Amino acid sequence: MKTLVMKFGGLAVGTTTSLTQVLSIILHEHERWNRLLIVVSALEGVTDALLEATRLAQVSNRRGYRRISATLRTRHMSLVEHLPLGPTERQALQADMDRLLFEMLDQLQSVADAAQEDLSAEKVDSIVGTGERLAARIVAAMVRQNNIRAVAIDSQSLIITDANFGNAVPDVEASCERITQNLLPMLDRKIIPVITGFIGSTPDGRITTLGRGGSDYTASVLGSCSGADEVWIWTTVDGMMTTDPNEVDNARVISDMTYAEVGEMAYFGARVLHARMIGPLQSKKILLRIKNVFKPGQEGTLISSGAKKQPRSLKAVTVIQGIGLSADRSGPLSAITATVNEVLMSTAGSPAEVMISSQSASRSFLCFVIPTSSGPSAVRAAMDILQAELESSPITWQVEQVSLVTIIGAHLNDMQDIMAGLLGQLKGIPVLGMAQGPSNCSMSFVIPPESVYEAQARLHDYVLDHS
Repeated sequence: MKTLVMKFGGLAVGTTTSLTQVLSIILHEHERWNRLLIVVSALEGVTDALLEATRLAQVSNRRGYRRISATLRTRHMSLVEHLPLGPTERQALQADMDRLLFEMLDQLQSVADAAQEDLSAEKVDSIVGTGERLAARIVAAMVRQNNIRAVAIDSQSLIITDANFGNAVPDVEASCERITQNLLPMLDRKIIPVITGFIGSTPDGRITTLGRGGSDYTASVLGSCSGADEVWIWTTVDGMMTTDPNEVDNARVISDMTYAEVGEMAYFGARVLHARMIGPLQSKKILLRIKNVFKPGQEGTLISSGAKKQPRSLKAVTVIQGIGLSADRSGPLSAITATVNEVLMSTAGSPAEVMISSQSASRSFLCFVIPTSSGPSAVRAAMDILQAELESSPITWQVEQVSLVTIIGAHLNDMQDIMAGLLGQLKGIPVLGMAQGPSNCSMSFVIPPESVYEAQARLHDYVLDHS
């Protein structure tokens, strides 16, 4: 039976216009596939608002978190009022949404009542998934209004994870057991499940979240466990791009990529995909497509095992922010790495990723990457805390913000002439470090922030000439 998983992001479900487009896509694909699964994110900005409400509750700012709660209610209810729903369906939906919002408000109240205690990541996870629950119910109601059976499902009943709250990793085998038991029978009855992305639960039932962009990961696990033929990620861009179109005007859509290439691209900063979502799809060779929700007729980008791969071609340039540390010393780096790991876990919610380390007889340099999923303020926050932590260190470490510019392309290890050409493009630009990725799909340069856009533009022109 042909099975399709479609994931819709926050921008795709955030307005009446975009929701109407989402519904049109679902109705169209419902006619073409035997089984259809829908995954939805929270409306754009809702997760950030919920995180802010949680922080306000922690300092007992009741007026602040109640204001955010009221704003979220107004936004969602206003959206529902303008959707083509019958009065019965609309009233039932609004009542269900109010129930979820009151539950969330009770949880914020409990945080405020215990303000003297440290706020646990577990408590945060139980609150911030409310956005996905609201969005799933809205989409399911729209589908039902078109005489198609659909039901909103909270994914904590399906996706089993470890207990790393805030950035949990799914247990695919355990999740497949839940999905087989609780979801596949629904598909066999021709019901469309509209599933919350981002949310999972530990084996003992505690709610977790999969990190920023985690709805992609949810779709990936669902695709793997349901035996899907394809997984489609619907965004507001035309597909994977040769670089960030907001930074470089001549960025182009990439028609096809391998799992390895797109995995590296996501890992090194491409915001379209969650970096860890590739693994479950690659293991089952499930096709992945990136498509524009407002241009559904376009092909977008197809990700596969590489049947269409060109052996000598570059695909993209990515930029991701990081922290560089250097010191006039040589020797073991385990102590400084442990310190950075502790700081990044507390500020960015992710362990330290040592992208580049190098030493000479008298000097050491390390570059740590801050995932884009950690948010725009994570680098500055991590640097401030790290500098304070290192003030008492017997070694004087220089801490600076850096950028990691990465070129993506399969079999880079076989293209020494192209790698030399990449280096040539950086003439006159300071290069603090460089490394070839072990997957042989990436080559990275550590660049000072003031030179990063020049480096990105030059390297992108070279990529287009060798794509």
